[in-house]
Amino acid sequence: MPTEKQTDGTPQPLARFWGVRGSIPTPGQSTARYGGNTTCLELRIQNEIIIIDAGSGISQLGSALIDEFGANPLRLTLLNTHTHWDHIQGFPFFIPAYIKNNRIRVLGKDPKTSSLKSIFEKQMDGNHCFPVPLQAMQCEMSFEHLDPEGQSIFDLADTRVTTCPTNHPGGCLGFRFDTPSRSLVFLSDHETEGQNEERIINFIKSADILIADTQYTPEEATKRRGWGHGCSKGVVSLALNAGVGALCMTHHDPSHSDDLIDAMLADARNMVPKSSNLKIFAATERETIPF
Repeated sequence: MPTEKQTDGTPQPLARFWGVRGSIPTPGQSTARYGGNTTCLELRIQNEIIIIDAGSGISQLGSALIDEFGANPLRLTLLNTHTHWDHIQGFPFFIPAYIKNNRIRVLGKDPKTSSLKSIFEKQMDGNHCFPVPLQAMQCEMSFEHLDPEGQSIFDLADTRVTTCPTNHPGGCLGFRFDTPSRSLVFLSDHETEGQNEERIINFIKSADILIADTQYTPEEATKRRGWGHGCSKGVVSLALNAGVGALCMTHHDPSHSDDLIDAMLADARNMVPKSSNLKIFAATERETIPF
């Protein structure tokens, strides 16, 4: 993913989608336009390559990185929102992890009953998910725990990264990236709570781009309370109240066809008052967004 140069000569930060579905991969004719892989987002900020979540889309990202960098060592940061399977299931198929000179730093929420590393190990224990153990990955790999209930703040290159817990069964973290000039928020697996959203509004406030879980229609959301996912009406309300510049709807429901996502996008845009400059679009695999 080549990057454009900014006026000061530094690379333009970019985000690229490799997986945009929730719950389970959904390949097929009806999902071909937006894509059927589960969550994976790549960020390029200066010389940093940051990956958010290791859903099934990370497999294609790995192949693209090998094509781009060849035998040159890779230094990657994987930010894990949470360890539900649709957000880690692609990791065993991530080719760069099997290459000796690469380094992968994994940061994520520390699960209540186990360590972050052990969750990744268990899905590769040979008994139920994948026959090759984590130890077969020859890269240098580290696991670091982020605060699951509070706020973690750290820097990657010249970018301040901030986390925020979301409203999701078992817990989940949102990530905010503030570069010297622009900001992007990734808010996956968050069930909107109506008026009780001050914490989230403060977290996403004035972001240039908000990438948010918008899995359900308003009608679906009323039947799925407590499932931990957003609906178009609630997410648009969040974006408007927080004054974000653009909203990208993601974590598409596996039962939703591309045509239904088109309809949800049109409905969401109709929710924006004429006085607002909020732009709304739907996440599409391989689509690149400058920020």
